[in-house]
Amino acid sequence: MTDFLWVIVPYLCLATFVIGHVWRWRYDQFGWTTRSSQLYESKLLRIGSPLFHFGMLGVLAGHIIGLVIPKMWTDFLGISDSAYHVLALAGGIPAGVAALVGLGILVYRRRMTGPVFSATTVNDKVMYVFLGAVIIFGMWNTIAGSLLEFGGHYNYREGVSPWWRSIFLFQPEPQLMAQAPWGFKAHAMSAMILFALWPFTRLVHVFSAPLGYLTRPYIVYRSRDRVRSDEAGLSGPQRGWDHPELQKRK
Repeated sequence: MTDFLWVIVPYLCLATFVIGHVWRWRYDQFGWTTRSSQLYESKLLRIGSPLFHFGMLGVLAGHIIGLVIPKMWTDFLGISDSAYHVLALAGGIPAGVAALVGLGILVYRRRMTGPVFSATTVNDKVMYVFLGAVIIFGMWNTIAGSLLEFGGHYNYREGVSPWWRSIFLFQPEPQLMAQAPWGFKAHAMSAMILFALWPFTRLVHVFSAPLGYLTRPYIVYRSRDRVRSDEAGLSGPQRGWDHPELQKRK
């Protein structure tokens, strides 16, 4: 059972994540969108969307640091476990709260605004459930593991993080997750299911973020009359029988 949960299921979910995106890009490019609903309601969107997206950026940064960077590296830099946990709390709790509140606002908006709710697919509804579960379990692990220490202290960087890296190195160590507290298991399992659902929901827009807008030059909009006047060396638009070219023809 341990091998099934922490070896087979992760690889099945990751394979679905990759193959699903390739399939969606090849056969459903017109559906590769968030299906924007700003036209129907914008007040709640202006509040919920920045909270959720900036919160998730903070959550993502925390997971990269916690899962990708081995504990020995931070030990080498002289960062103690207590200092690391303080930093994790200082950054993780605000980011998690912002993401959870933002998600709550967006889900409430989607449910209470008729046209927006009508445009929500079944896949997206299921995705919201698992996305919320991932955030809630993640916050529970941060609070319970670092502040409350229910069931004793557990250092995920010695269990969950090596297991996660072992999956991508194709040297899985399922026993590391088998020894983790239930909150970390629930968080990991919810995240894997979310990855499997990802290609078939609006989350695909993550890979189409308009990052080019940050570096592209400004677009200058000019009227056609102004362009013609500048090319002719005139100070202002000339129309009809007042245009110099027409006067010369006379």
